[in-house]
Amino acid sequence: MSKKLLMGNEAFAHAALEAGVRVVAGYPGTPSSELIETVAKLHAAGKAHGVHVEWSTNEKAALELLAGASYCGARTLFTCKQVGLNVASDALMSLNYVGIKGGCVLFVADDPGPISSQTEQDTRRFGAFSKVPVLDPATPEQGFAMMKAAFDLSEKYRTPVIVRPTTRICHASTFFEVEDETFAKPIPEEGFERSSRWVIFPRRAFEGHGEINERLISIAKDYAQNEPLASFNPQEQRGDASMPLRLGVAAGGVSASYVREALRRLEELCGEQGVQMPSYRFWQVGTPYPFPVVAADEFTCGLDRIIVFEELDHVIEDELAVRAGRTHASFEVLGKLTGDTRDRGENDVDDAITRLASFFGLSDSLGESLKVPAPFDEPLPVRPPVLCAGCPHRGSFYAVKRALRKTPAVLCGDIGCYTLGNAKPLDAVDTCLCMGAGITMAQGFSVVEPDKKQLAFVGDSTFFASGLTGIANAVYNGHDITVCVLDNATTAMTGSQPHPGTGVTLMGPHRKPISIEAVLKALGVECIVHADPLDLEGSTRAAKRAIDFEGPSAILFESPCVQLVKPKESVSVNTDTCTGCKKCITEIGCPGLGFDQTRKGAKSKDRGQAFVDASLCNGCGLCIQVCPFKAIELPGNAEEKEAPHA
Repeated sequence: MSKKLLMGNEAFAHAALEAGVRVVAGYPGTPSSELIETVAKLHAAGKAHGVHVEWSTNEKAALELLAGASYCGARTLFTCKQVGLNVASDALMSLNYVGIKGGCVLFVADDPGPISSQTEQDTRRFGAFSKVPVLDPATPEQGFAMMKAAFDLSEKYRTPVIVRPTTRICHASTFFEVEDETFAKPIPEEGFERSSRWVIFPRRAFEGHGEINERLISIAKDYAQNEPLASFNPQEQRGDASMPLRLGVAAGGVSASYVREALRRLEELCGEQGVQMPSYRFWQVGTPYPFPVVAADEFTCGLDRIIVFEELDHVIEDELAVRAGRTHASFEVLGKLTGDTRDRGENDVDDAITRLASFFGLSDSLGESLKVPAPFDEPLPVRPPVLCAGCPHRGSFYAVKRALRKTPAVLCGDIGCYTLGNAKPLDAVDTCLCMGAGITMAQGFSVVEPDKKQLAFVGDSTFFASGLTGIANAVYNGHDITVCVLDNATTAMTGSQPHPGTGVTLMGPHRKPISIEAVLKALGVECIVHADPLDLEGSTRAAKRAIDFEGPSAILFESPCVQLVKPKESVSVNTDTCTGCKKCITEIGCPGLGFDQTRKGAKSKDRGQAFVDASLCNGCGLCIQVCPFKAIELPGNAEEKEAPHA
């Protein structure tokens, strides 16, 4: 055993390996990605024996692969972010009815905020919808324990189990005692056993539904009464034992950690101010589905009012309200629905203190001591996310806009770095719904508005994950769309993971990359053009050719992500030539370009001049091609002189 400082996701990987996981698969998505990467690193280092790990083409492919492995008796682990579960849901809904053999755990990371997602989807709701048990850790340490318990729970009841951390749990770091080497749990000698139970005919589904309902009742009892699961739902009472106990505080996930700290600080404030803190009962709900009603009845006994803190949906709040109705109890439940806690985004300690003080009736007594001093009184500068300096996607968007000129068009985007193409001055993304949707949405636009050109931007990783079906539909139905594949040779947005187009695998062997052009040809796309997005004239001509083609066409914009290549020398602005027209700024919006209003030059007069931030510029040269006065130069071409400052 070794003591190591680990990120939550890294710790979850160690926990799964220590639990004997044999097959790990998923699709990258913040905040979940580091788990699979950690398993891959440990396997490559020879410290994780007998494990297979892969980035699958998408979440559905990953879960179906794991279902097969589980049927053989292998312990399996699936990873994704909250919206990724939507892609895997077709498999999950049936898998729960059929059941599993080897423990099957779904690690689904939710993203309150959302910080890096398109929705604030709550996986606890998905657990209830699919009737799959859910574990919700309050700390990375508790998540470590939950991961191990989830495999045992899965095998005991032959059900998939969801472990649902949120961003702060996934990315928080602390010390863990972990095993130096791990070994996958042996496969049962019989392996896969042929049986009609694995075939989901309607009769089997009907039987399976009954099995699900029965086991959920048993699991709820385990959550409340049997270790280690019961330890994930701890309760405690605080305050003067002689005072009546009428108030309760319930919390789930990381909010339980925030609330514990808020209660501690509130008690300190009361002590400092000589104010009596009311007695209260606290309950952390670490197993939100199936709801541990036995523990809930113990918690609510004798209480008049309960406040609930949780992130995303009002899951615990709903369950307590339902429990009050079913047991004809008189306690009142406060939370998101009543406006007593935040209805979206993340909770935090300072907000919890204020809300708890109000709940306890301490706001007037504690007064000014409850106020949190603002660290900075002035409004913060707006810093919207932008494409990196030198990003090849910038050239792709700009070339398409130049090729279109004034032609009416709808530009459908997709999920990835390139969603940022919607920002001005590029203004090249009109829609973004979910992965792969841009290609099929463009077809809908083409049906209703055939007088406009319809284009869809999709990344190389998303192309393989979710794009093929839409392209097949376009060819089959003859839709006049242009698919712009932004091929930067990686899954950039989630941390530069490989994909089928790179040929790189997590197990080591380098496979032959799958050709995007070959796939497009196989699907029947007749017009396919290639373009280097950093060659403005060439990519503009290529884009025009594809856009002018009647029927499905494709442009392959091929240039590696700036994170994958060594930057070239920075370009520079010739102060004698710059006119201060700002076209380099207003046309492409590269963060490596700035404008100094105080600079004067022979041609810019008092208008100011552009400048290049050498710390950001990677020498892509796109701005050189945009400048109409050739004032931006490659290294070695610029003259060593500078215009006087005003």
